[in-house]
Amino acid sequence: MPIKQIRKKKPLVHCMTNYVVANFTANGLLAIGASPVMADEVTEVEEMVAIANALLINIGTINIRTKEAMLLAGKKANKLGTPVVLDPVGVGATKFRQQVVNELLESVRFDLLRCNVGELATIAGVSWEIKGVDSGEGEMDIATVATHVAKKWNCIVVVTGASDYVTDGDNGFWVTGGHIQMTEVTGTGCLLSAICAAVLTLEGEPLLNLRDVLQVYKKVSEQAVLSPLLGSFQIEVLNSLHQFSRGENN
Repeated sequence: MPIKQIRKKKPLVHCMTNYVVANFTANGLLAIGASPVMADEVTEVEEMVAIANALLINIGTINIRTKEAMLLAGKKANKLGTPVVLDPVGVGATKFRQQVVNELLESVRFDLLRCNVGELATIAGVSWEIKGVDSGEGEMDIATVATHVAKKWNCIVVVTGASDYVTDGDNGFWVTGGHIQMTEVTGTGCLLSAICAAVLTLEGEPLLNLRDVLQVYKKVSEQAVLSPLLGSFQIEVLNSLHQFSRGENN
């Protein structure tokens, strides 16, 4: 199981993420045995990337300074052959976010794009009703659009929602299960992106490893929701991740 392999490998994951979720993301990575580092200073990101095993770029609270840092980090990771994940949080909400994501995609080769349906629609140029950083509403064939985006940008695409879809442009898998409460607390998608970055450091077929981790994450939410209180849900997500990574759950 990939999530147990992460604990054995203990990868250092450089998370250039948003300040809303940084603490939860770091604790989530620690729960599965990975090592998180959050560095977005322009003058140090290249040095930090050089010692990391994977890089996550998450634009949740993007600004001009962090955009420049992300570009530098992404290019450095490409030179070193370090896997890079893009989480285009709320890309359809503003023109600035769209411009940033377009520039990132044009300048950095990403191994994985992890997004929700609304973010996928914006990147693919499909009409969609955006609601802030949430997925919003609209109609499209998710598998077809995700496959198109994967081929265009030569990356794996993970689209999360009630059911998740993962594709490398040639093969794709649906992953079912989970619980809607994952959408009622902040940071669960951002944490998943960081976990996916850790997965990309493992041996084996990345597409299959990602599919298996998506399935585990669905089970994590199903177990975490056994706690009836919303405030306890994030804690139970961390507890469940810790248990799965240690092989204490099936």
